[in-house]
Amino acid sequence: MSDDRELKAVCRAFENNGIIPREYTGFGRDISPGFELKNLCENAVSVAVIMDDLDIPFIPAYNHWLIWNLPAMAVIPENIPCGAVVKELGNAVQGRGYGKNRYRGPKQPVFVRNTHRYVFRFYVLDCLLPLDGTAGKKELLKAMEGYVLQKGELCGKYKRGM
Repeated sequence: MSDDRELKAVCRAFENNGIIPREYTGFGRDISPGFELKNLCENAVSVAVIMDDLDIPFIPAYNHWLIWNLPAMAVIPENIPCGAVVKELGNAVQGRGYGKNRYRGPKQPVFVRNTHRYVFRFYVLDCLLPLDGTAGKKELLKAMEGYVLQKGELCGKYKRGM
């Protein structure tokens, strides 16, 4: 099942392919940015978000953040609290990305000098997923199979020292 309307993800803090402000990185406050989802399907039950670093050598996509069972809402707030269950957002679940149940923004080691791309992928689902906070990206992607109504993405860039 899918919706013909294209999901468009927008972030007030940075444009698509723009620079992620320092406060959303491990060098700043390390808080999740807020997003707006435009053309959200009326049959949506929940939203999942996956954030990956696309520029780690030898790793196709290094996962920084996983959250699912967000209520189907047009605005995802910034600074989502840490923890496996986010009660403030209808008991949304944060999986284990970057080893933690929380948003982990860009924080390249000192020897990394190039700009990295961070992609935020948004999945609009027709259900809630029966996964707990021990799940990782692989489990989340498998659990979403057959339930995705819409997909969208937004890319931000960051380089150490910005």
